Amino acid sequence: MAMDVVDYYLHGDDMQFVEIELDPGEAAIGEAGSMMYMEDGIGMTTVFGDGSAGSGAGGLFGKLLGAGKRLITGESLFTTVYTNQGSGKRKVGFAAPYTGKIIPFDLSQIGGTLICQRDAFLCAAKGVSLGIAFQRKLGTGFFGGEGFIMQKLEGDGLAFVHSGGTVLKRDLAPGEVLRVDTGCVVAYTTGIDFDIQFVGGVKTALFGGEGLFFATLRGPGTVWIQSLPFARLASRIFAAAPRTQGGGGSGGEQGGLAAGILGGGLLGGLIGGDGD
Repeated sequence: MAMDVVDYYLHGDDMQFVEIELDPGEAAIGEAGSMMYMEDGIGMTTVFGDGSAGSGAGGLFGKLLGAGKRLITGESLFTTVYTNQGSGKRKVGFAAPYTGKIIPFDLSQIGGTLICQRDAFLCAAKGVSLGIAFQRKLGTGFFGGEGFIMQKLEGDGLAFVHSGGTVLKRDLAPGEVLRVDTGCVVAYTTGIDFDIQFVGGVKTALFGGEGLFFATLRGPGTVWIQSLPFARLASRIFAAAPRTQGGGGSGGEQGGLAAGILGGGLLGGLIGGDGD
């Protein structure tokens, strides 16, 4: 369906929210729970799936397929559509779920398709389709940091993706390779070849703190990298959280420490590269 052309403004620095301005009749779609505020005159409707198709398009099977795609990419089964039902311009705001940056993408300027990490989608102009992108390489699916399923945004309108920390945008020339921590990849255009590479060296792999694998991104295309993956932030918070003491006294404390080292530290560092 035709994309709605919306205006927007990003507020804040490290705790951002995006304000979208809608003309009469225009609409935006938002991830469930992402809405911060909306002005009077905006109608809110929850739809099954990603809201990119008309109400009758595809029938029940089409709606189930769209909802299933969203579910396996880490999103809710439902999307909320915000429509300006008034006679003048109205605004609706969407906030990111954790500290970081909101990245606006004009899909028409990057070939109409963007591949991004799971649960990165925040909101978009109505008409943008949210689908799935499969990692075709077995090793990339197991050790690439995002698993076999990533999100695919398609259309020719504006879409907004959130990331952790600060974002680096890099344009890669044909054949140019960038090695990245597996959890730091936010998004890339379809021309990028995403693969993994063993870090090399037993000591580096075991004690370097970066995991066993790097993500390798080969051009041509554009990549967006985040400085603070949510998994890394969550692991630090978990490691710093006080442990509740059971009836085992010092033995229980030592057991909890050993479990934390083996489960959260060593294994997480070996496999994911984000538990540091």
